[in-house]
Amino acid sequence: MRIFLAVIRAGSTLGASRRLGIAQPTVARRIEALEHEMGLVLFDRDNRGFRPTAAAQALLPLAQSMEAAALALEERAQDLQRPRPIRITAFSPNFSARVSDIFTAFSERHPDVAFAFLPGGEILDLAKGEADIALRVTRTQPDPDLICRKISTAHFTLFGAPAYARAHGLPTSPEEMGEHVLVDYVPHGGQSFHHDWLARHVPPDRIVAIYGEFGLLEAAIRAGRGLGVINLRLAEADEASGRLIRCFPPPEALSADHLMLVAPEAYRRPDVRAFTRFFAPRYAAIFR
Repeated sequence: MRIFLAVIRAGSTLGASRRLGIAQPTVARRIEALEHEMGLVLFDRDNRGFRPTAAAQALLPLAQSMEAAALALEERAQDLQRPRPIRITAFSPNFSARVSDIFTAFSERHPDVAFAFLPGGEILDLAKGEADIALRVTRTQPDPDLICRKISTAHFTLFGAPAYARAHGLPTSPEEMGEHVLVDYVPHGGQSFHHDWLARHVPPDRIVAIYGEFGLLEAAIRAGRGLGVINLRLAEADEASGRLIRCFPPPEALSADHLMLVAPEAYRRPDVRAFTRFFAPRYAAIFR
């Protein structure tokens, strides 16, 4: 097809041979072989060159489509060979200084590997290639086609600020929450199992604010705006310093699996395999 198109465009086997860098007799033989295989006369030969017949003109759009598909395939193959960043989606507070140190250590060993950190509030579909790796805290079973490693069990409970405690006291059990003011976090486009838990325990009017950014929820709780659910790990520093007070032990209904999920297609890449083997045990050690 490539030679067929070149002869049509050049108007002769000599012109096509120059365009393709192929000897003229080879071009002529390839055209004859194509005509024989198809059982069609594709060119009228005379001393002015090769003129496409009606049959050749009818086949031309299909040959051009084949050419376009072949070029697109070649371009896509070259694109797949180019280095790509490892795309990671995670809840942004997961990237603490200790977690960032793991990325730094890996980059020192693999300076050619880049990373792209995608929004973690929205649940991206790894199976569809929207991300390569996801770090998630969830109570739902992940897609069985994904490569999954459990990092830890995440525990949550209700926290309040000293200012709120002085003004209103603190509940000592989930049954007492209905007497208090609550603030909540629901990520944009995401799900929040602790929002569902709160909704089961308090009237809707007791939840006075719902934030789409976790940092805003933390700020509201610290300021005494209301009580809110926080991961025990994320509250450790504030609890140790007295900026936050734990209301009651973490309810089992708020426990969730902390998972690292990897798309199978991404795991075929050597850089992704190397990173997950390096990152997973070090990341898990932080949450022991």
